[in-house]
Amino acid sequence: MAKFYGEIGYAPQSVETAPGVWDDVIMERKYYGDVIRNTRQLVGEKVNNDITVGNSISIMADDNAFANFMDMKYIKWAGKLWQISDIEVQAPRLILRLGGLYNGPTPTTPDPA
Repeated sequence: MAKFYGEIGYAPQSVETAPGVWDDVIMERKYYGDVIRNTRQLVGEKVNNDITVGNSISIMADDNAFANFMDMKYIKWAGKLWQISDIEVQAPRLILRLGGLYNGPTPTTPDPA
C-alpha cells in the first residue's frame, strides 16, 4: 500500500466578489494517509477524453477534518489537484474517493512587496 502526504483544500466560506457573484475562500491543511485504491479511467468519446481516477485515499483525520469534511473540495496527489467526489467516515480515518481534475479556486498567495 502506497503512503500519502499532502494538502487537502477546504472551502469553509464563500465571499461575494461582485454583486451576485460568490467565490469560495480556500484553505489547505496537510494530512498523512494511505492510497488504498489506485485506478484511472478515460471518460467520453471526444478528441481529448477526460481523465478521472477511482482512487481512494485513507487519511488520519484530526478534529478539524471530522468537523469540516463537508467542506473538502480537492486533494493534491501525484502532482495534480483532484476533486474529492465522496467521503466515508471510518473513525479515526476518512476515506476520500477521487474523481476528475479540480479546476476551481485555490488559496491565494500574497504578492511579495
